[in-house]
Amino acid sequence: MKKTFLSLLLLSASLLATVTNENPSQQLVDSSIPIVDIRTPGEWKETGLLKRSIPIMLFDEKGNYDLKVFLEKLNKAVDTKKTFAIICRTGSRTKVLADFLSRKMNYDVINLTNGISYAKYVRLPILPYK
Repeated sequence: MKKTFLSLLLLSASLLATVTNENPSQQLVDSSIPIVDIRTPGEWKETGLLKRSIPIMLFDEKGNYDLKVFLEKLNKAVDTKKTFAIICRTGSRTKVLADFLSRKMNYDVINLTNGISYAKYVRLPILPYK
């Protein structure tokens, strides 16, 4: 009985988390939803950051990552009990990360498809990284 209840509880919790896929927009920039940029410092310097973005690197320049360190920084910077958005260069890295954060961490995540490339294309406010 306890195992069944625990299984149902875990299943229902995992069904509550969502991933929303959307392009970066002015509406999102103007909202209070945090935007986490998971690119590398080199990428941030090259293209800048979408206004209000919080830079927290996931993969380094060699493709290595430390998920524990990333999650610690994420949880310090963002209230993960509320919806937040993630952005990378083209949306490839965030697609994988959004699915993981939703399924394994039970976070509600907005995956910004097409990434900073799209944000620059539609001329959203981009600020230099310092």
